[in-house]
Amino acid sequence: MEKTLVMVNGLSPNAGKMAYKVAEHVQASSDMELLPFSLTGSNVEADRMQVGDLEIKLVKPEDRKEFIEMVSDQSFISVDYTHPNAVNENAEFYCSNRLPFVMGTTGGDRDVLEKTVVDSDNVAVIAPNMAKQIVAFQAMLEYAANTFPDAFKGYTLEIAESHQNGKADTSGTAKAMIGYFNQLGLPFTKDQIKMIRAPDEQLEMGIPENTLTGHAWHTYTLKSKEGDVLFGFTHNVNGRDIYAAGTLDGVRFLIGKLGEKGKVYSMMDVLKGATTD
Repeated sequence: MEKTLVMVNGLSPNAGKMAYKVAEHVQASSDMELLPFSLTGSNVEADRMQVGDLEIKLVKPEDRKEFIEMVSDQSFISVDYTHPNAVNENAEFYCSNRLPFVMGTTGGDRDVLEKTVVDSDNVAVIAPNMAKQIVAFQAMLEYAANTFPDAFKGYTLEIAESHQNGKADTSGTAKAMIGYFNQLGLPFTKDQIKMIRAPDEQLEMGIPENTLTGHAWHTYTLKSKEGDVLFGFTHNVNGRDIYAAGTLDGVRFLIGKLGEKGKVYSMMDVLKGATTD
């Protein structure tokens, strides 16, 4: 069986933990091969790094043209776990060079991100959360929102999300949930999300110390106006393996969509495809 070449972008010696975890999963898979290149930021001092026994060349923004010329005869899928500030620029690069991609990085202008793909000859999987089980939870909320609109009208909503200190932006998953809760009758905006990044506070919450550098704890609390009824939804993830496994599923899903033009898929599409295959 011919393996799918995958380039994981966002690797760097002192950062890129999610990118590194995905690269490890690619190396351990039986149907993928890790490409020895990774797009990285201009502020990264190193030009190479190791992932397992493979040396990865780190491609700075100013070297991308040369990189494209080097790999022009290869077909591969890009996985993006870079920085929120690089999302839109990277998407433009992928689309202008017809590089199908899985975007796991949150942040950036998401409307512009999708439009970049739709207006191109490219195809992509774009999702704020790559964990299939959490996507399934989102699907349940979506069903409730569409089927029982305003069911929680008059209630108040609190959303708190805790991630590693290095996560620069608000959780994309938490932001995505807001729309469903709004449909259920709960007024709420992304600015009201409580971001928790302080290790001391995280330890008090019960987050294991060994996962402070890689976790995602979310709590959604719904209270009645009188305070006599409370609903709580929680999904707590320690480590990054669940996201890496889902990312590889996104790559496998995208393989079946190569050749399509101007098409954006979500992890919901990946989940449905994995369920029906």
